[in-house]
Amino acid sequence: MRPHDPVGAAGTPAQPDLNLLRTFLAVYRSGSFTAAAHLLGLSQPTVTTQIRSLERQTRRELFERLPRGVAPTAVAHDLAARVAAPLDALAAATGPGPREQAHAEPVHLAGPAELLSTRALPALAPLVTEGVRLRVTTGLTEPLLDELRAGRHDLVIATSRPRGRTLSAVPLADEEFVLVAAPAWADRVAARTAADGPAPLPGKPAAVHEGPAAAHDVPAALHDVPLITYAEDLPIVRRYWRHVFGRRLNCRAAVSVPDLRAVLALVTAGAGFSVLPRYLCAGELASGALVLLDAPEDAPINTGFLVQRPGASGNPHVALVRDRLLEAGRTW
Repeated sequence: MRPHDPVGAAGTPAQPDLNLLRTFLAVYRSGSFTAAAHLLGLSQPTVTTQIRSLERQTRRELFERLPRGVAPTAVAHDLAARVAAPLDALAAATGPGPREQAHAEPVHLAGPAELLSTRALPALAPLVTEGVRLRVTTGLTEPLLDELRAGRHDLVIATSRPRGRTLSAVPLADEEFVLVAAPAWADRVAARTAADGPAPLPGKPAAVHEGPAAAHDVPAALHDVPLITYAEDLPIVRRYWRHVFGRRLNCRAAVSVPDLRAVLALVTAGAGFSVLPRYLCAGELASGALVLLDAPEDAPINTGFLVQRPGASGNPHVALVRDRLLEAGRTW
C-alpha cells in the first residue's frame, strides 16, 4: 500500500493517527477550524488539511461547512463519543512537566461582572498571592460560551447550563432572587397592601403577608412604583412574577442598566424597586438600607455553572482556579 493510500490491505479504511484525532476533537469541541487552530497552535490551513485527510480515511463527511464555523455530522458525534475519553486520558497522562508548570500562562476567566466582583475574584485572591495570573472578562453567558468554544477563555461562570456536548459544566452555586426596595417605598407598599388585606404579621418584613392576599396585593401595590432592572426585557423580574405570583408582569422599566451593582445602588438610593440576587444585597438587607417586599416560601433559584472545554488543559493553573472556585461556591 502506498503511504498516502487511505485504504488498508483488506479494503477497510486505515486507522487514523492520533494527531488527526486530536485535531478532529478540537474542531468538534470548538465548532470551527479557526478556533481549533488557535487551541492547537496550528495554522488554519493545517487544520483543514488534517480534517480532510481524516474524512478520506474514514470515507465519511465529519463536518458540515457553514457560513460561520462547522456543524458535526452524526458520524462525527459517534466518533467523538468513542475517542474523547481515551484522548483526554492520554493528554492528562502526558500533561505539562515542571518547566511548563513554573511558567504557566495566565488563566482566562469570564462571567457576570457582579458575581466575579463580589464572590469569585475575592475567593481567588490567595491563588494570586501564590503566583497564579488571571485575565478576567465580563459579559453575558451565551457570548462568553461561544468565546470559550473558540478558545478565548479557560473557564466561564455561566448563569445557565450550556447546550450541546462541546463543553463540560458542573454546578457552582445557587442564587436566590429577592424582591426589594428602600424603606420609604416599602412603607408605602405595606400601607397599600394593609388597606386591601390583612395587616402584616409581627416579625415579618414590612410588606409581607401570609396566604393568598400577599400574592394578590404586592403586585398591585407596586403598580406605580418605578422599576429598576438589568435589561429592557426584564428577564429576572418577569421570572420572579411568574414563579411567585403566578402571573405576567405588566410593567415597563423606569431605568434599565446592564449591571446589577448599579441596579442595587439605584434601589438603595430610593429610585424604586427591583429583583436582585440575595448575595448581592445581603449587606443592605442586614443594615436596613433595603427591605424585602415579599418573602415567599419557594423563592426563585438560579443555578450557576462553571464551564470549560472538555479534556485536560495544558495550563496547570486552570485546575487550581477551577478547584478553588468549586470549593468557594459551596459557601456562596
